[in-house]
Amino acid sequence: MNRRAGIGFYVFLVVFVFLVMFPFIWVFLTSIKAPGEIFSSFKWFTSNPSLESYEAALTNRPLLRYMLNSFVVSALTTVLALVFASLTSYALTRLPIKGKGLILGLVLAASMFPQIAIISPMFNLITDLGLRNSYLGLVIPYITISLPLAIWILSTFFQKIPFELEESAKLDGASPFQTFRKIIFPLAAPGVFTTGILVFIAAWNEYLFALTINSDDLWRTVPVGISMYQSQYSIPWGDISAATVIVTIPIVILVLLFQRRIVSGLTSGSVKE
Repeated sequence: MNRRAGIGFYVFLVVFVFLVMFPFIWVFLTSIKAPGEIFSSFKWFTSNPSLESYEAALTNRPLLRYMLNSFVVSALTTVLALVFASLTSYALTRLPIKGKGLILGLVLAASMFPQIAIISPMFNLITDLGLRNSYLGLVIPYITISLPLAIWILSTFFQKIPFELEESAKLDGASPFQTFRKIIFPLAAPGVFTTGILVFIAAWNEYLFALTINSDDLWRTVPVGISMYQSQYSIPWGDISAATVIVTIPIVILVLLFQRRIVSGLTSGSVKE
């Protein structure tokens, strides 16, 4: 009975993984088909694999430039969000501040605002500052989205750290900032790392602000750049599929390289000692 249950579990796992990976598998199989074969046949596999779509994806549009823009904007957003969110979360969870629950509630409420509700004032602000078609012009609105979520996530990690460690540091004469830098932050490193990955991926995939603020083709990010592959009379699905595969690979590699730290961060503090 146990053996049958084990076999059933693995069958379910295989089916589940297949369903989750199916969109990416289909996009990859489409990307290696000849452009004329994409619409003429709905077969899974092609008899004549071709890299023509990959060549077109890299030459017809500045895809590598889009990837560079997305990387720079996402990296800057992640660093700034983690710096401000770490300090804010430490102050809200470890220092004697009145109304902590209300402040965290307001932070959570801010993260629930739809982007379309703030796109107009944010666009006017970026335009008045002269930051359109620049990296900073996207980092500022991305911070407004990622910072509340980062503060909320990091607050849960900081709350799990024993207060006795902080009290010992105070007895040794450490200031609140020294306690944060030398004790609290290193212990919360798995949570900080996980939050950074989530913020980076969210900034990498953001579309609305990137479409509105950076209208110059050389400053577009990956999601907007891929959407510009379509022409007036046709949609080059082969080019779009190939570009999707190319821009997905860095994120997949990033997650695979740091999967242990990500899992460690997600499960940190889940077991009460």
